[in-house]
Amino acid sequence: MNMNAVLKEANIYGELFDRQKIKSHELALTTAAQRADKIRALLKAIMDARPAILEAGYKELRLNPTDLDAQLLMVKGEAEFIARHLESWMADQPIQGTLMTLGKKSYVRYEPKGMVLHVSTWNAPIAEAFVLAFGAMAAGCTFVLKPSELAPHSAQVIADIVEKVLKDDEFVVLNGGAEVSAELLKLPFNHIFYVGGHGVGRIIMRAAAEHFATVTLEMGGKNPVIVDQTADIAEAGRKIAWGRVANAGQVCLAPDYALVHDSVVKEFISELGKSMTSMYNPDGKGYNKSADVPRIVNIRHFERIKALFDDAVAKGAKLEHGGEFDAADLFISPTILSGVTEDMRIMTEEIFGPIICIVPFSQREQAITTIRRRPKPLGSYIFAKDRAAIDFFLARTTSGSTVVNHNLVQSGTNAHFPFGGVNASGIGRIGGRYTFLECSNTRGVVEDQYPAGDPNIMFPPYSEKYKGMIAQMLGKEIKVPNGVINLINGIIKITAKLKGK
Repeated sequence: MNMNAVLKEANIYGELFDRQKIKSHELALTTAAQRADKIRALLKAIMDARPAILEAGYKELRLNPTDLDAQLLMVKGEAEFIARHLESWMADQPIQGTLMTLGKKSYVRYEPKGMVLHVSTWNAPIAEAFVLAFGAMAAGCTFVLKPSELAPHSAQVIADIVEKVLKDDEFVVLNGGAEVSAELLKLPFNHIFYVGGHGVGRIIMRAAAEHFATVTLEMGGKNPVIVDQTADIAEAGRKIAWGRVANAGQVCLAPDYALVHDSVVKEFISELGKSMTSMYNPDGKGYNKSADVPRIVNIRHFERIKALFDDAVAKGAKLEHGGEFDAADLFISPTILSGVTEDMRIMTEEIFGPIICIVPFSQREQAITTIRRRPKPLGSYIFAKDRAAIDFFLARTTSGSTVVNHNLVQSGTNAHFPFGGVNASGIGRIGGRYTFLECSNTRGVVEDQYPAGDPNIMFPPYSEKYKGMIAQMLGKEIKVPNGVINLINGIIKITAKLKGK
């Protein structure tokens, strides 16, 4: 019997859940300083484990150490930002009063939802694990992390890190396959995070519905990049080449296809190919020799991407650049396809590999129509120098986030920034205070403090005076400035105190 079967038979998942439920009530009473200290301690353990993290990333995707350090920088920035701001986030937030709340104090109290589960993916396992964990810890929640089995080396490093700092009733990493996720999803967590694809996303939502758990989903999609005729084409080619090839295209925010004005499409393809070469094959030894071109995560994903490419070429797509595949090495070269059509699978499925499709347009409305045929993407990109063009595309498209004249730079670079998708590309927002809010119950509180006039006037039997007051407010727009309401509240408070109430 394997270990996961042993855990299931012994009901370890249920016992762990029960311990975390007890601990969650204790964590709810912790201070900002106590939570921040734990976040800093965990960050130190992460940074101390840098050699193991670099080794794991190389084994899984043959990642360059600099790319892994970029993940660590995201984690470090997130932890430090949260620790610095947490006290102000946790503070009760006063709410402006109204005529109908005179004599009362209204505020929002942020309290932990309780128990949080995160089912993570494999393409940036360190960042995806700890950025969300820090937000849950900041909110005062317990945390269960199920890393992806497709990144087993990173998953084990993450487990080792957490075990050194926190007990399993507060934060635990449970490694294994889909069977582990299935067992965890049976439990009534209060909030569930998921980063990955649509298939599992639907499973997460169904499981959450059984317990009315809230969810935060980040699921990627076919992210468009628009290259207007007013764009700096050389700059666009350089930046998009980097955005498409980074992590071998295995990035949820990577540009999936480029909508290029037909007046600059040939120039753009040329610049895109030149940039791919200058960045990833500058010495001419081949893309497969570059330390900066990672590998596909496994043979299943390699074959999926190759099938998309083969289907497109068989249906008439033109290979403009690259097109090299090596299954034994899980290698795919940076690749450009033109002449793609809507009947090709590569234009309907997320590629998640270093291939980009070029789709020309002559009128801006054509680009909008192409984008609207697909579910709302996680990210979108606009390259243009003309302000009117930028505003046109922004106003007529929607996505979780948009970058103008760059790509991929919206994630992990600014802890103030809300990151997430829309509909098919995701639900909810993460990053900095947004993760804290996802893990918090925004509890509205009203405290009745001082009597405003006759405190019994609102109770039956209703007086003619009270009926008249209600009728008067219904009959006209209520336009009392906040300053006047605050002044009246101040007078009520002073009067009550003078009367000893």
